[in-house]
Amino acid sequence: MSVERAEAQPTEEILEAQVYERIMRSLHHQEGDRVPIWDLIDNRPTYEHFAPGETDALKASVAVYHGLGIDLCRGFTFPFAEEQEGTRSEQEGYEYTILGRTHWVSKRPWHTPADLATVEIPQVPVEHCLQNDVPAFLEQRQAFAPHTMLVPGSGCGYHAAYGHVGTVLFLEAIYDARDQVERLVWAFNQHAVARAQAFANPDICPMYFIGDDIAYKGATMASPKFLRETFIPALARTCAPLRNAGVKVIFHSDGYVMEVLDDMIEAGIDGLNPIEPLAGMDIGYLKKRYGRNLVLVGNVDCSQLLPLGSIADIREGVEACLRAAAHGGGHFIGSSSEIVPATPLGNVLAFYEACHEFGTYPLAI
Repeated sequence: MSVERAEAQPTEEILEAQVYERIMRSLHHQEGDRVPIWDLIDNRPTYEHFAPGETDALKASVAVYHGLGIDLCRGFTFPFAEEQEGTRSEQEGYEYTILGRTHWVSKRPWHTPADLATVEIPQVPVEHCLQNDVPAFLEQRQAFAPHTMLVPGSGCGYHAAYGHVGTVLFLEAIYDARDQVERLVWAFNQHAVARAQAFANPDICPMYFIGDDIAYKGATMASPKFLRETFIPALARTCAPLRNAGVKVIFHSDGYVMEVLDDMIEAGIDGLNPIEPLAGMDIGYLKKRYGRNLVLVGNVDCSQLLPLGSIADIREGVEACLRAAAHGGGHFIGSSSEIVPATPLGNVLAFYEACHEFGTYPLAI
């Protein structure tokens, strides 16, 4: 299928030359001036520190990411204030995201695997993405320039499917309504492929982020066999138009993904995020095994070290991560998912200060 190419000013022209070169050298497994920093900030104190009183999510986020010296981000959020926490519950409904937009849906009406036959997922044409999603992204990209590269993305349909109907019901239905599970995955995969086709243009961004959580700590949510029959083909279909256009794919899943990592590389991913250490993901092992074939993104523990550790602990953790993965390029340092709400502001500031201090090439650690 031929897809009209969206017009876009090349990312290289809107970013500072030093920032762009830093990112691109590491993306191609070369050392630049320092290790690029990649992250997502979901932390209200950080927003209040860098953007006090700002009510516009985009403007506040730009101030935060520029203030912290973050080179790349996979999107942005507007963290809840403490008094807003718990105002909506899973019993009342849930949120899900399609094509970059979050929707609130009232309580799920599906209770048994047989109910999944009633789930209707509308098709999304590529033209919709070209006419709506790409222009919206380009405006946001321009706002983050010239100091931060905003990376577009989506899922590949797998996470969207279980997120839509509920994880427990989805996993039960693998055994009791397998045909309906696959129907949902392919329906949401159509959304993902349409978006990937629209963004398959290196002028929009030389990278694309595919986020689909498939694992817990220590193991995948479903069996590797099932993932190879559903998730991996969905991932390959989403990667294909991007890879054909010369856009690098950074894949994200929390948890332990080693059992299917080779399959994901074969499906077309170029980078892996967030490499969660407490889930059993060893960035040093990945560096040795995959070398120049996989860009390693993240890895500094965000669940224990960053929120609970001392500043000395955090600095030591940054040094250890860089020592294991940064030599020779091919590493974007960041948290092992995002900066979570419980992280003290002092720890946030110390983390990025250490990333800048220790990440300068030639590494002195």
